[in-house]
Formats: sequence, C-alpha cells, structure tokens
Amino acid sequence: MEITEQHIEQFLAAAHKVGDRKLTRCSSGNLSWRLGELALVSGTGSWVPELRKEQVSICKIATGEWINGVKPSMESTFHLTIMRNRPDVNVVLHCQSIFATTIACMKNKPVNFNVTAELPCHCGSEIAIVPYYRPGSPELAKAVCEAMQNHDSVLLEKHGQVFAGKDFNDAIEKAEFLEMACEIILRTGMNYNTLTQHEIDDLDKYILGKITK
Repeated sequence: MEITEQHIEQFLAAAHKVGDRKLTRCSSGNLSWRLGELALVSGTGSWVPELRKEQVSICKIATGEWINGVKPSMESTFHLTIMRNRPDVNVVLHCQSIFATTIACMKNKPVNFNVTAELPCHCGSEIAIVPYYRPGSPELAKAVCEAMQNHDSVLLEKHGQVFAGKDFNDAIEKAEFLEMACEIILRTGMNYNTLTQHEIDDLDKYILGKITK
C-alpha cells in the first residue's frame, strides 16, 4: 500500500487525540497503525500529543525495517510483533493515563477491574498484568506480545498500559474505559463492587460481539 499524505494526517490526528484525552504526556507512550504490509509508528523520542509528520516512521511489519529515515519508537518491536501475530489488530497504543498507571505502580493491585459494564464489553473481562521490565527491552517486548495473544488490554507494572484495537477509536476507547475503572477503584479507597460472572455473561444479550478475555 502506498502511504499518502492523508494517511499521515489521519495518524497525526489520532496521536493528538490521545494527548487531548491525557492518555499520555510529553515523550511517554507511542502509537502505531497498520496500513497493508506497512505500519506508521510514532518516532523515537517524539511527543505523541504534539506529533509532527517528520516524526512519523514508516516500517515494514514483517521485518521491522524503517524505510523513510525516521527511527521508530523504542517500543516498536512489540507494536509490530503484535500486528504480525494478530491480523485483527490494526492499531496498538501504549500510554500512561494517570489512574491506570497509579494502579500499575501499586504493591497490591486489584484482581478484578469489572466495576462497570463498559470494562468487560470493551477491554475484556480480564486485564493482563505484565511484570516490570526495562522500557524498550527485548524482555518487555516478549512479555507484552505473549500477553497480547489472548488479551486486548495489558497493564505494565511500574510503567503503563498497552491496548490493541481494530482502529484508532477502538484502542482509545479501551484506554479510556480502563482509566475510568481504575479511577473508580481508587476513588472508592479500594472498597468497590464488581460485576459477577453471571452479570458479565448476561451482557452478551445486549452487546454485539462476544466478550472475550
């Protein structure tokens, strides 16, 4: 597929939307978008909320090679590997929203995040938690990709979150609803109720598509 100026503009608009919703700040986080056999990836060191077209890397999904002279984010390994492993995924968002990242840094994390119906409907009824590995490390990329084989929403200990989506809005929506759930959990002082498994299963009657982990 030929990458056009319109594709770049769409990518920039999505990146700025991530920033407007305070899902990432300054140089934290990164974003990628599948376009055929290629992917647009935010460039290394770039600020996603203020991403510029000269900071957008064009990468080959199959090899990770960047072909336009712009070095991709140091987390591009797991972005591209997720796309190779999951043909249903077109967008990968790595972010650090404040409430979800607070929980990622807690010693005693919640086991169940299903405080409202939106969480299991959009993020999946189980949030994978990946142990801390140095950002940009092969160990982190491997752990994230393994977790993403069966999940669309992953919490990274002492780091942030990763979301896989069919499009930009899908990935951003997952990030927003996990952030909302984490805010509810923290604002209750960890004294909260969750949906029962029966209540989660019952959502299938009203929501198109099967709720999966």
